[in-house]
Amino acid sequence: MGWHSIVPAPPLDALVETLWDWDMPPAAYRRERILPVPGTSLVINLHQDETRVWRDDGRCERASGSVIGGPFRHGWIIDTDEQVRVMGLAFRPGGAHALLGIDVQELALRDVDLDALCGPAVRRLRQRLLETPCPLRRLALLQDWLRGLHPDPVPDPVVTHAVATLACAPQLARIGALQRDSGWSAHRFATRFRRQVGMTPKQFARLLRFRAVVAQAHPQREIRWSEIAVDGGYCDQAHLCHEFRAFAGLTPGEFAARRGPWPNHLPLD
Repeated sequence: MGWHSIVPAPPLDALVETLWDWDMPPAAYRRERILPVPGTSLVINLHQDETRVWRDDGRCERASGSVIGGPFRHGWIIDTDEQVRVMGLAFRPGGAHALLGIDVQELALRDVDLDALCGPAVRRLRQRLLETPCPLRRLALLQDWLRGLHPDPVPDPVVTHAVATLACAPQLARIGALQRDSGWSAHRFATRFRRQVGMTPKQFARLLRFRAVVAQAHPQREIRWSEIAVDGGYCDQAHLCHEFRAFAGLTPGEFAARRGPWPNHLPLD
């Protein structure tokens, strides 16, 4: 039991940031709020063959135990009862498009059943994972399965460059300069970025800036939000509060009060 993660071997490492395996006792609380991240996620539930997500309006969206989704621009709520034995992976921005050829904009709306994209091979993979007790062996099986999806996946170099540039300094993002450097028209640049990354370049930069604030604030005992707002390139603390509500669905103070051991997971009840 426990948490295990690996970085995949080349060439997958250019598309996938990490593969992970979670096998832990049920949490002491019933639900968690998940904060948005800039990449697409693939999740295979080995405890319950179902994935349940709650939206802020109270709707519960149900999908199979093997799903792919994101990047989402808003937080969502999960049921910890199902999150006991789960594994999956985090794609780098643009990685899911390069590997699966899908329009990532569609994944940013909701989780999609993985078997709808990859066919019955997903059921066979899940069954093999269920029959494999060793977490590192499960991760190796998942990595081998990914390798078989595409013989030679190559990310779009223009979009990859734009993503890397925005990641270096999202608070200083100059979208127009990136578009001109690409040699593409503004329309073509925006369309291909959305299709491969799941959101516009400006939305992507905003989300990266929010993620940088979360990473900075999470480990601090006493969070000085005004200083973090300045460091993050926000106009003022009110601007930071607005972005927190937009992406996380709560205020910075609520985030600080609900922090747990994992920066992306906030216990609710």
